[in-house]
Amino acid sequence: MSTSRNGSGKSHETSALLAAVGAFLTWGLIPGYWKLLKAVPATEILAHRYLWTTLFLTGLLSWQRRWREVRANAQSRRAVLYCLASGSTISINWFLFIWAVNMGRVIETSLGYFMTPLVNVLFGAIFLREKLTRWQVVAVLLATLAVLNLTFAYDHFPWIALTLCFSFGLYGLLRKQSGTAAIPGLFFETVLLVPIALTYLIFLGEHGQLAFGRTDWWLTILLISTGVVTAIPLVWFGYAARHLRLTTVGFLQYLAPTGSLCLGVFAYHEPFTRAHLITFSLIWIALAIFTFDALTRWRSLRARASLAESICEAPV
Repeated sequence: MSTSRNGSGKSHETSALLAAVGAFLTWGLIPGYWKLLKAVPATEILAHRYLWTTLFLTGLLSWQRRWREVRANAQSRRAVLYCLASGSTISINWFLFIWAVNMGRVIETSLGYFMTPLVNVLFGAIFLREKLTRWQVVAVLLATLAVLNLTFAYDHFPWIALTLCFSFGLYGLLRKQSGTAAIPGLFFETVLLVPIALTYLIFLGEHGQLAFGRTDWWLTILLISTGVVTAIPLVWFGYAARHLRLTTVGFLQYLAPTGSLCLGVFAYHEPFTRAHLITFSLIWIALAIFTFDALTRWRSLRARASLAESICEAPV
């Protein structure tokens, strides 16, 4: 009996690991997908992303029979308001990412997502009153130094990277406060903004500026598939998060910006100067410190839990 349970657990862990790798690699290589849509304005791509993601999630929620969960969230004013706020925040992130990729700024987008875990820690301290450890403070200071280095050495303020990481950090904070699960929460975020997206697409159509259905059929298919590209990695990530340790997911999350960085440097031949190297090196050192600190605290908590369990089980 225990053998079959262990086998089942290992099977779930293996499939969850593959799902996590698939999710993060998809997010890391997604600049290549947006490059295929370079002929379409970023605003139209964003509108299509909301529309087709909502339709895809409608089918997915029906297949999973989770509409009861959606209705329960709809009855919560808190959930609706927070999802509206998080949906508006992620729209800024999505738009800027698509625009930056098609403007040849893939490397800067990867910098933003490398910085995101550090911004999450900072937001936790500011908004959730979470106490920063000494090493977390060091990591945040190194990230600040990295931004200053790129600003003064390269004479370019990395506003794209900072907007991406702060908007995504704020999005995560709002989603956490909403109390919604991943897929129903994303459905709320998109469906609440679909009226705006549809109005904009109708406006473009009436003025003869709509790319959908009027240009290459391949672009039309790509625009429709934005819903799948948005939702599927999230489904994989949700499955992985349920069956993997948080530390494992934490390590794997760096696959996404690493993939984008490699695309920017090797596939799109964007300039990678000495200033970029110093900035990324400082960020990587900060992330190494951050990860080491997280692992140390996790092992300490695990050791304390094991000790408490052994004390409780000891005969009196």
